[in-house]
Amino acid sequence: QVQLVESGGGLVQPGGSLRLSCAASGLIFSFSTMGWFRQAPGKQRELVAGIRSDVTTVYADSVKGRFTISRDNTKNTVYLQMNSLKPEDTAVYYCARHNRVTGEYDSWGQGTQVTVSS
Repeated sequence: QVQLVESGGGLVQPGGSLRLSCAASGLIFSFSTMGWFRQAPGKQRELVAGIRSDVTTVYADSVKGRFTISRDNTKNTVYLQMNSLKPEDTAVYYCARHNRVTGEYDSWGQGTQVTVSS
């Protein structure tokens, strides 16, 4: 059973930084594509960044140049470094595992709240 536990959210001022972490268990982490999603109130959940087992990455246009996704296979952990945060980055952020068989993200964490406000 896949378990994903996010941490690192909080309240930050515009222009500030946060680093989110997602600890994974119940999967072969090093072989897994992992993603960070976010969902703001009244909006659909969107992919923020993804990282494959070969460490190639993909980013939403809205976060390119500000956010960095990375992974540590020795710790079964994926990170999202968020810099130059904007109020529009306010959302609940979720970690997810991509299922290579179905082609979908099918395992999710509980989410962590990120609020960007002065």
